[in-house]
Parts: sequence; structure tokens; C-alpha cells
Amino acid sequence: MSILVTGSAGHLGEAILRSLRAQGRQAQGVDIKASAFTDHIGSITNREFVCNCLKDVHAVIHTATLHKPHIVTHSNQDFIDTNVSGTLVLLEEAVAAGITTFVYTSTTSTFGAAMNPAPGEPAAWITEEITPIPKNIYGVTKIAAESLCEMFARKHGLGVVVLRTSRFFPEADDDAAVRGKYSAPNVQANELLYRRVEMEDVVDAHLLAVEKAQSIGFGRYIISGTTPFTRDDLAQLHNHAPKVVKRLFPDYEQLFAQQNWTMFPHIDRVYVNTKARIELGWQPKYDFDFVLKCLGEGIDFRSPLSREIGSKGYHDTVFEQGPYPVE
Repeated sequence: MSILVTGSAGHLGEAILRSLRAQGRQAQGVDIKASAFTDHIGSITNREFVCNCLKDVHAVIHTATLHKPHIVTHSNQDFIDTNVSGTLVLLEEAVAAGITTFVYTSTTSTFGAAMNPAPGEPAAWITEEITPIPKNIYGVTKIAAESLCEMFARKHGLGVVVLRTSRFFPEADDDAAVRGKYSAPNVQANELLYRRVEMEDVVDAHLLAVEKAQSIGFGRYIISGTTPFTRDDLAQLHNHAPKVVKRLFPDYEQLFAQQNWTMFPHIDRVYVNTKARIELGWQPKYDFDFVLKCLGEGIDFRSPLSREIGSKGYHDTVFEQGPYPVE
């Protein structure tokens, strides 16, 4: 029996398949694009195609999605077709095939406006208990797909785990102001404090979810690097983040200066991964402390898996104004 991974031509799909095959586990990749890790080329909205792909499969890891980089280049209907209808087809056919485990890759972007405190307010402490307020079609469709997953878990006894992942792509930030002030490694190092997760850790979370899904029944987890911050830091983080970082990591400024890096002046939210660490047994290895150790040793803080996969971009077209067009 095999694990079916959708989105096999993407960053995460490829990373999961690389890891499964390195472990000698049977796995198949599905994508609309050909790749070295795609065994079945086709759309997850095509029921007959999906049915054929699910033969001899015991678990599905569903990473395929339209996401934020596609908002300008794709219609609302495209998002509904792929993110909602495609997920529904996979769930229905998985149940029909007797599959018992389904892992769905969602996003912390679902929290939307709940992550943006007003000026003067403390930074937001984001746990699974926060009610999402989607800001765009991407967030709306991911929440809808999560709800479908939960319904199938309750109604059909399918073991389902939803993983709300934070940023892990290697591409440059979509905000031109951020790109103009900070290098991509600087941005990603800063984000590991509060809103980023390393590729290797994301893969580990997905593979643990496959193992635990049936015993969990239904679970929803934030997958982000372990933050060093506590609730007591939130007010100062939103107003003067470097002071908090300096208190926790006294040597960070010197190490950053050697790279011509700087810390963000403000941090508006903190993702909390406690539930995933407790219930999934997830132990992320990559955090800000690891970044500083790597800077001290003069080595890349990214995981080997991230370096192997590299940058893929989000479209066949290359955009001069940034990694993708923004609203």
C-alpha cells in the first residue's frame, strides 16, 4: 500500500516525496504538471482520474492548492474549483476506496484579519482557538476545504489532520518595501521568530500526521517554528521588537551586523505551535537560536531539503516587479 501526495511538482509535495522515497516507503505523486516526483499527471477535480490514482493507497497527503501568489492570475472560480471542489473529490473518492487517513495542508493565512492588531495594540497571539477572518479568496477556500475535511472525519470516520502551515517557501517576499530593505535570508531568519517554518520540519509534521490521524480522528494544528516569545512580550513586540529579541538573544545584533542584517522594528503576530508539539509529538529543529548558531559557524541555516529543492517560483511567467503580482 502506498501514500498518495497531491501537488507533487510543488515545493512541499516534492519535499514529502523526496523524504518518503529516501525512507524506502511507497509513495506516488499527483500534479497537473510533470516533474521528477509526479507519477500521475492530471487534475484533482477529475473524479475518474482521482479514482484511478487512489488504487492501492492507504493514505492521502493533500498539498495541491492555488494560493496567495495566484490571486491576481487566477479567478475566484479557479480557487473554488481547485481548493474546494478538488478537495471534495479527493475526500469522496478516498472514502469510497476505503482509505483511512487524510492529511490536508492548510495555511496560517486562514486567520486573515485576526492577525492584524490595531496600532498601539499588542501583537496577536495566534493559536488554534483564534477564529479565522479570511481576507481573500485563498483564505475563504482553504477554510471551506478544512470544513469539508472535518465533516468527512465526523460523518465517515476518516482520520483527518489539518495542518495550518506558516511560510516555508524560499522565494523573496512579495512586499516591495520589504525586498528593498532586507535580503531574503534576513527576512526568513527574522520570520523564524514568529511566522516561518523550515521545510524539513514541515515534512516531519506531515509524516507524523499520517501516523497519528486515525487515533486523533480529526485535528487541526498550527505548523510554525517554535517561537521564543511569550504573551508577556506581545505589547513590546508590536512597538519595538528589537528590544525583545536583544533581551532573549544578546549576541544577535553582532551576528546580524556581520551579514549586514537588521531586525524588523515591529512584529504583529506570533504563531504558537504548542498543540502540534504535544498532540503530534512534533519536534521542529529549526528556530531562531539555530539561525544564530549557523551564523556563528558561517553556514547556511536552511535545511538540506530546502537547499535541494531550491526556488521554483509560482508561475511559468517571470514577473519583473516581484515573485508574483500582488493585489
